[in-house]
Amino acid sequence: MSKFAEPMTRLIDELKKLPGIGNKSAQRLAFHILRSSADDADALASAVRDVKANLHLCSICNNITDVDPCVYCSSPTRNQKIVCVVEEPTNIAAVEKTRHFNGVYHVLHGSLSPLHGVGPEQLRIENLITRVGGGEIEEVILATNPTVEGEATATYLAQQLKRQGVMVTRIAMGIPVGSDIEYTDEVTMLKAMEGRREM
Repeated sequence: MSKFAEPMTRLIDELKKLPGIGNKSAQRLAFHILRSSADDADALASAVRDVKANLHLCSICNNITDVDPCVYCSSPTRNQKIVCVVEEPTNIAAVEKTRHFNGVYHVLHGSLSPLHGVGPEQLRIENLITRVGGGEIEEVILATNPTVEGEATATYLAQQLKRQGVMVTRIAMGIPVGSDIEYTDEVTMLKAMEGRREM
Protein backbone atom coordinates (compact mmCIF):
# COMPACT_ATOMS: atom_id res chain seq x y z
CA MET A 1 0.00 0.00 0.00
CA SER A 2 1.49 3.33 -1.02
CA LYS A 3 2.11 5.94 1.63
CA PHE A 4 1.28 9.55 0.85
CA ALA A 5 2.67 12.66 2.47
CA GLU A 6 0.73 13.63 5.60
CA PRO A 7 -1.17 16.59 4.03
CA MET A 8 -2.29 14.38 1.12
CA THR A 9 -3.38 11.60 3.48
CA ARG A 10 -5.36 14.13 5.54
CA LEU A 11 -7.08 15.50 2.41
CA ILE A 12 -7.94 11.98 1.20
CA ASP A 13 -9.36 11.10 4.63
CA GLU A 14 -11.54 14.24 4.62
CA LEU A 15 -12.78 13.62 1.06
CA LYS A 16 -13.73 10.02 1.96
CA LYS A 17 -16.24 11.45 4.44
CA LEU A 18 -18.31 12.80 1.55
CA PRO A 19 -21.26 10.62 0.48
CA GLY A 20 -20.50 8.34 -2.46
CA ILE A 21 -16.75 8.96 -2.27
CA GLY A 22 -14.64 5.88 -1.62
CA ASN A 23 -10.87 5.63 -1.24
CA LYS A 24 -10.08 5.62 -5.00
CA SER A 25 -12.37 8.58 -5.74
CA ALA A 26 -10.94 10.48 -2.78
CA GLN A 27 -7.42 9.89 -4.10
CA ARG A 28 -8.40 11.08 -7.60
CA LEU A 29 -10.00 14.23 -6.19
CA ALA A 30 -7.04 14.91 -3.90
CA PHE A 31 -4.55 14.63 -6.78
CA HIS A 32 -6.78 16.82 -8.94
CA ILE A 33 -6.73 19.48 -6.23
CA LEU A 34 -2.95 19.11 -5.93
CA ARG A 35 -2.51 19.64 -9.68
CA SER A 36 -4.91 22.61 -9.70
CA SER A 37 -3.60 26.15 -9.51
CA ALA A 38 -3.32 27.82 -6.12
CA ASP A 39 -6.19 30.14 -7.14
CA ASP A 40 -8.46 27.18 -7.93
CA ALA A 41 -7.60 25.49 -4.63
CA ASP A 42 -8.25 28.74 -2.74
CA ALA A 43 -11.57 29.18 -4.56
CA LEU A 44 -12.64 25.66 -3.55
CA ALA A 45 -11.64 26.21 0.08
CA SER A 46 -13.39 29.59 0.10
CA ALA A 47 -16.58 28.10 -1.35
CA VAL A 48 -16.64 25.43 1.38
CA ARG A 49 -16.11 28.08 4.09
CA ASP A 50 -18.83 30.32 2.59
CA VAL A 51 -21.35 27.48 2.55
CA LYS A 52 -20.77 26.84 6.26
CA ALA A 53 -20.73 30.52 7.18
CA ASN A 54 -23.58 31.90 5.07
CA LEU A 55 -26.18 29.17 4.62
CA HIS A 56 -28.79 28.32 7.23
CA LEU A 57 -32.34 27.00 7.42
CA CYS A 58 -35.31 29.20 6.55
CA SER A 59 -37.23 29.94 9.74
CA ILE A 60 -40.53 29.14 8.00
CA CYS A 61 -39.95 26.14 5.70
CA ASN A 62 -36.49 24.76 6.72
CA ASN A 63 -35.09 25.09 3.19
CA ILE A 64 -31.38 25.87 2.96
CA THR A 65 -31.01 29.58 2.24
CA ASP A 66 -28.75 32.59 2.57
CA VAL A 67 -31.70 34.94 3.30
CA ASP A 68 -34.47 34.51 5.86
CA PRO A 69 -37.21 33.89 4.94
CA CYS A 70 -36.13 32.04 1.80
CA VAL A 71 -37.01 33.10 -1.75
CA TYR A 72 -40.07 30.82 -1.84
CA CYS A 73 -41.53 31.92 1.51
CA SER A 74 -40.96 35.61 0.80
CA SER A 75 -42.19 35.60 -2.81
CA PRO A 76 -45.35 37.68 -3.34
CA THR A 77 -46.15 35.67 -6.50
CA ARG A 78 -46.33 32.27 -4.80
CA ASN A 79 -49.50 30.83 -3.29
CA GLN A 80 -48.75 30.80 0.45
CA LYS A 81 -51.89 28.72 1.12
CA ILE A 82 -50.55 25.53 -0.52
CA VAL A 83 -47.58 23.79 1.12
CA CYS A 84 -45.65 20.95 -0.51
CA VAL A 85 -43.87 18.80 2.08
CA VAL A 86 -40.61 17.19 0.93
CA GLU A 87 -37.96 15.12 2.68
CA GLU A 88 -34.83 17.01 1.61
CA PRO A 89 -33.99 20.46 0.19
CA THR A 90 -32.82 18.77 -3.03
CA ASN A 91 -36.39 17.52 -3.62
CA ILE A 92 -37.55 21.10 -4.20
CA ALA A 93 -35.61 21.25 -7.47
CA ALA A 94 -37.52 18.21 -8.79
CA VAL A 95 -40.87 19.86 -8.06
CA GLU A 96 -39.73 23.21 -9.47
CA LYS A 97 -38.64 21.54 -12.73
CA THR A 98 -42.30 20.89 -13.54
CA ARG A 99 -43.02 24.65 -13.60
CA HIS A 100 -46.58 23.82 -12.49
CA PHE A 101 -46.35 24.22 -8.72
CA ASN A 102 -46.67 27.77 -7.45
CA GLY A 103 -47.09 27.14 -3.74
CA VAL A 104 -44.49 27.05 -0.99
CA TYR A 105 -42.52 24.25 0.64
CA HIS A 106 -41.77 22.58 3.94
CA VAL A 107 -38.59 20.51 4.28
CA LEU A 108 -38.56 17.70 6.85
CA HIS A 109 -34.82 16.89 6.55
CA GLY A 110 -35.41 13.15 6.50
CA SER A 111 -38.16 10.58 6.92
CA LEU A 112 -39.43 8.45 9.77
CA SER A 113 -37.24 5.40 10.26
CA PRO A 114 -37.61 3.66 13.63
CA LEU A 115 -34.90 1.14 12.67
CA HIS A 116 -32.41 4.03 12.35
CA GLY A 117 -33.70 5.87 15.41
CA VAL A 118 -35.47 8.61 13.43
CA GLY A 119 -38.77 9.52 15.03
CA PRO A 120 -41.03 12.57 14.64
CA GLU A 121 -38.85 14.51 17.09
CA GLN A 122 -35.81 14.24 14.80
CA LEU A 123 -37.68 15.72 11.82
CA ARG A 124 -38.95 19.26 11.25
CA ILE A 125 -42.58 18.30 11.87
CA GLU A 126 -43.46 20.47 14.86
CA ASN A 127 -43.09 23.76 12.98
CA LEU A 128 -45.22 22.32 10.13
CA ILE A 129 -48.03 21.57 12.60
CA THR A 130 -47.66 25.09 14.04
CA ARG A 131 -47.62 26.60 10.55
CA VAL A 132 -50.82 24.78 9.56
CA GLY A 133 -52.39 25.62 12.93
CA GLY A 134 -52.14 29.31 12.02
CA GLY A 135 -55.19 28.80 9.80
CA GLU A 136 -53.81 30.36 6.61
CA ILE A 137 -52.97 27.09 4.83
CA GLU A 138 -55.66 25.39 2.73
CA GLU A 139 -53.80 22.35 1.37
CA VAL A 140 -50.75 20.32 2.31
CA ILE A 141 -49.27 18.15 -0.44
CA LEU A 142 -47.24 15.24 0.90
CA ALA A 143 -44.39 14.68 -1.56
CA THR A 144 -42.27 12.25 0.44
CA ASN A 145 -40.38 9.51 -1.38
CA PRO A 146 -42.22 6.32 -2.46
CA THR A 147 -40.24 4.20 0.00
CA VAL A 148 -41.34 2.40 3.16
CA GLU A 149 -39.98 5.32 5.22
CA GLY A 150 -41.54 7.93 2.94
CA GLU A 151 -44.93 6.22 3.05
CA ALA A 152 -44.75 5.93 6.86
CA THR A 153 -43.89 9.63 7.07
CA ALA A 154 -46.77 10.58 4.76
CA THR A 155 -49.24 8.47 6.77
CA TYR A 156 -48.06 9.96 10.07
CA LEU A 157 -48.25 13.52 8.73
CA ALA A 158 -51.72 12.94 7.23
CA GLN A 159 -53.00 11.79 10.63
CA GLN A 160 -51.49 14.80 12.41
CA LEU A 161 -52.57 17.38 9.83
CA LYS A 162 -56.16 16.19 9.35
CA ARG A 163 -56.74 17.03 13.02
CA GLN A 164 -56.02 20.64 12.04
CA GLY A 165 -58.86 20.58 9.49
CA VAL A 166 -56.65 21.16 6.46
CA MET A 167 -56.93 19.31 3.14
CA VAL A 168 -54.09 16.77 2.87
CA THR A 169 -53.14 15.26 -0.49
CA ARG A 170 -50.45 12.79 -1.57
CA ILE A 171 -48.52 12.97 -4.84
CA ALA A 172 -49.48 10.30 -7.37
CA MET A 173 -47.10 7.41 -7.95
CA GLY A 174 -46.89 4.80 -10.61
CA ILE A 175 -45.21 3.84 -13.84
CA PRO A 176 -42.54 6.28 -15.04
CA VAL A 177 -43.07 7.88 -18.45
CA GLY A 178 -41.10 6.06 -21.14
CA SER A 179 -40.93 2.73 -19.31
CA ASP A 180 -42.52 -0.61 -20.21
CA ILE A 181 -45.39 -2.01 -18.11
CA GLU A 182 -43.92 -5.50 -18.56
CA TYR A 183 -41.03 -4.61 -16.23
CA THR A 184 -43.09 -2.83 -13.56
CA ASP A 185 -43.05 -4.31 -10.06
CA GLU A 186 -46.34 -5.07 -8.29
CA VAL A 187 -46.19 -2.14 -5.82
CA THR A 188 -45.59 0.40 -8.60
CA MET A 189 -48.40 -1.16 -10.67
CA LEU A 190 -50.74 -1.07 -7.66
CA LYS A 191 -49.96 2.64 -7.09
CA ALA A 192 -50.53 3.35 -10.78
CA MET A 193 -53.92 1.64 -10.67
CA GLU A 194 -54.93 3.42 -7.46
CA GLY A 195 -53.89 6.78 -8.92
CA ARG A 196 -55.80 6.40 -12.18
CA ARG A 197 -57.97 9.30 -13.33
CA GLU A 198 -60.74 9.84 -15.82
CA MET A 199 -59.70 10.93 -19.32
